Amino acid sequence: MRTRPLKVALLGCGVVGSEVARIMTTHADDLAARIGAPVELAGVAVRRPGKVREGIDPGLVTTDATALVKRGDIDVVVEVIGGIEPARTLITTAFEHGASVVSANKALLAQDGAALHAAAEQHGRDLYYEAAVAGAIPLIRPLRESLAGDKVNRVLGIVNGTTNFILDKMDTTGAGYQEALDEATALGYAEADPTADVEGFDAAAKAAILAGIGFHTRVRLDDVYREGMTEVTAADFRSAKEMGCTIKLLAICERSADGTSVTARVHPAMIPLTHPLASVRGAYNAVFVESDAAGQLMFYGPGAGGSPTASAVLGDLVAVCRNRLSGTTGPGESAYADLTVSPMGQVVTRYHISLDVADKPGVLAQVATVFAEHGVSIDTVRQQGKDGEASLVVVTHRASDASLSGTVEALRKLDTVRGVASIMRVEGE
Repeated sequence: MRTRPLKVALLGCGVVGSEVARIMTTHADDLAARIGAPVELAGVAVRRPGKVREGIDPGLVTTDATALVKRGDIDVVVEVIGGIEPARTLITTAFEHGASVVSANKALLAQDGAALHAAAEQHGRDLYYEAAVAGAIPLIRPLRESLAGDKVNRVLGIVNGTTNFILDKMDTTGAGYQEALDEATALGYAEADPTADVEGFDAAAKAAILAGIGFHTRVRLDDVYREGMTEVTAADFRSAKEMGCTIKLLAICERSADGTSVTARVHPAMIPLTHPLASVRGAYNAVFVESDAAGQLMFYGPGAGGSPTASAVLGDLVAVCRNRLSGTTGPGESAYADLTVSPMGQVVTRYHISLDVADKPGVLAQVATVFAEHGVSIDTVRQQGKDGEASLVVVTHRASDASLSGTVEALRKLDTVRGVASIMRVEGE
């Protein structure tokens, strides 16, 4: 083992960063043995230098992140500050000054991953980001390396613990959305402003990353269809149970049947209770991968939190440090396939539509005619009526999202349809 340590700069020392620093210190001997050289925390960039950070030498703390990554003696920069700027500039500056980068920044990678990969390649450095998608769950490396000889056709996953906790509470206790959100906030699963989670922004960034790696095609955040889960109701869960389903906020990345295009989307969906993802409870994450040779694989575990995320960061740090010692780099961007990213309208799936209608003869016939006119075949219909009002629940066969949208627009124009109570896709069958 060489004696000169590999120097690590840490950008950010919040929940994840402080845990990274702690593990680097407490597991220093094991990390050195696994890498083949000691690793040394050479600097920690923060916004509030006066805050007490247990276990971190105050002499390492700085507010000048730019100067830290420009030092020239830094081997690896660990970026856990999040956001687009200054993270993007700091990462590219690190490459320019000879450092490799380990990042947990899903938003930046989803938006500018191609440019960051190009910068890493230009300067002969690594860009690793296992922690950006599913916390402690090994997912990026299996997709990028273990399945590199296979053809991935579909990635279907629960990639946000906050939303899964909320939906699980609604499912198991009958709670409404706001009640479940309040509990998630009280337990620390939801932020004071939960928008990024409940409106699907967080999951959409992760979907872009997964689609890009899985299909060897550049998929940006803007390519991902996004729909939040704030409109999911207790009534939706009752309908799901009647169908033998539950409801999850899913990130779905698919290759088209002819292999020429891909889609990436995030939205609530009903999935059968027999599907492995249906049993994922609480704040856990799980990702289901379907490929030609390996078949069906599921990756499961804690998807957020200081320790789980730090575990993924440290795994990347070990890999990058080993590469530094051997003078090599790991896998970079693979976008050779350059497949078309299709719009949501071309997605084909099943739908569950709940309508509030007038309780009188001929309504069902009118509704069925609208579905037929738009080429959407009906699988089952349930109708309940009382005091001149009725609810009509229609479950379709597979149809394109564009056809379904046209159907719903036409339904809203019928005099006998009081309103469209909910529309939910049915997946995993």
